[in-house]
Amino acid sequence: MVKRFAAFVSILFIGFVSCKTKKPQPTDTGTAGTIHISVDEAFKPILEEQIKVFESAYPKAKIIAEYKPEAECWNDLLNDSTRMVIVTKKLTTREARYYSDSLGLYPKSELLARDAVALVVNRNAVDSVFTKEDVQQLLLGTSKKPYKLVFDGVKATSSVRYAIDSILKGKMFNTSVITAAKNSRDVIEYIAANPGYVGFVGVSWIGNPEDVDQLEMLKKVRIAWLPCDSCDEAGTFTKPWQEEILTKRYPYSREIYYVLKENHAGLGKAFINFMNSDRGQLIFRRGYLVPGRRIYIMRETQLKLVKPVTQ
Repeated sequence: MVKRFAAFVSILFIGFVSCKTKKPQPTDTGTAGTIHISVDEAFKPILEEQIKVFESAYPKAKIIAEYKPEAECWNDLLNDSTRMVIVTKKLTTREARYYSDSLGLYPKSELLARDAVALVVNRNAVDSVFTKEDVQQLLLGTSKKPYKLVFDGVKATSSVRYAIDSILKGKMFNTSVITAAKNSRDVIEYIAANPGYVGFVGVSWIGNPEDVDQLEMLKKVRIAWLPCDSCDEAGTFTKPWQEEILTKRYPYSREIYYVLKENHAGLGKAFINFMNSDRGQLIFRRGYLVPGRRIYIMRETQLKLVKPVTQ
């Protein structure tokens, strides 16, 4: 009898522990519920527009986006405090396996769109044309140009990582010539108040000529000219216009990826499907970025004026 009672108590204890350690089941669906996502702050303007349109289509759905440096987005994913991150780097197979081993869930990662890193200068700046060598020297602190730099943080942001990985090819920049702003908007405001600085920001913040807020910013700063990659004519300079990002003639183009860990048909997958749909991709296009999941066609046209026939 005692043995039976002990066995019964053991079963109850195991069941109690199992219930305590069991993860809560998701309550969201593809059209309703609430989820948290972490987004690289460089993409805040365009992601806010995506979320606004998505939630207007599904009133019972709520996506709470936290905008932060890219490295913090990755930490959120690893700490299992967010379901999705939107960043500038695709998850490799090795990294996906690592997250799978750590979280017990294999994440999915794909391209959403393409954007660029824009260089901005004060409206009264002496120079707004830079070569690649100029930018490298500014980052290394060896430039003879009278400029210092402003980033959206000294470390952990996608703009900083792009400067190290893609512009300096792995070299470390000189922190003594760099000022750290809190975010991309603060970078632009700092440049507007300080003619002797060059700022690095995602073009999503400054490249939409139809956005009233961005037009106000462009009254305070200018987007710098950079050498055109793969242009027929030598010495050609360009800006991060939509066509130049698409053709990669603008030298500092980059990609926007999502990383999603969701093993049910939930709100995360629904939001990704929306951004990959014609409607979501059109939002990227109208934001003057380049859609990554839909064909973007450019056609050269010639207009021929025909004189009206007189009778």
